[in-house]
Amino acid sequence: MSAPPRWLAAELVRIRPEAPGARTLTLRVPDWPGHLPGQHVDVRLTAPDGYHAERSYSLAAPVDGESIELTVQRVPGGEVSPYLVDDLPVGAYIEVRGPVGGWFVWEPAGEPVLLIGGGAGIVPLMAMLRAYRAAGEPAPLRLVYSVRDPDQRYYLDELDDFGGYQARVDFVYTRRAPADCPRPAGRLTRADLPVHDVPPAPGTGCYVCGPTGFVEHTAALLVGAGYPAAAVRTERFGPSGG
Repeated sequence: MSAPPRWLAAELVRIRPEAPGARTLTLRVPDWPGHLPGQHVDVRLTAPDGYHAERSYSLAAPVDGESIELTVQRVPGGEVSPYLVDDLPVGAYIEVRGPVGGWFVWEPAGEPVLLIGGGAGIVPLMAMLRAYRAAGEPAPLRLVYSVRDPDQRYYLDELDDFGGYQARVDFVYTRRAPADCPRPAGRLTRADLPVHDVPPAPGTGCYVCGPTGFVEHTAALLVGAGYPAAAVRTERFGPSGG
């Protein structure tokens, strides 16, 4: 058996706002062992009196030497996320441990892939999308990104510029849609699944990430549309204290 991951010092080297209450942190982690798209890390903050607070965050980008990216959404009243989003300055250090997780991971394999994210559930899927682009994958990829309204979208410039590949990004707005959006605001439905572009055939992989209710609803839609249950990999998140 391999030894469990150890805590590593991580220096914040860059900050990028993503949406109201969310930002991406680029961290330099010497001796980082590497990771797969879809994995996450544990983050630990230590107060002057020695009190520790730990939370888990998905990795937002594929492996890049000693650099990792986390996109953090502020949880009102939380212990960790408000500090990471509002107060942690460039040059400061935190501790990270990982990578963690081996089920919800994707590696280029020349097979079609369907990614469906709800809200902040886009984060690990973004690592997969970026890895797909870096690998020059020939197989089709579709990302369906469900958000409440246009202001809540993460990685907007990058997703809007995701052209020239066998990939497409579709937005689903649940509360308020842009004026030029042909689809009215509403919950994800079976009609939103790109079954013609990424059909429910052997080899097609489906990855769903978001709040528990969204994940359960979406997984049921996929199985109802003919995707094998064994091909649907899910990751869900819920209240964790922030």
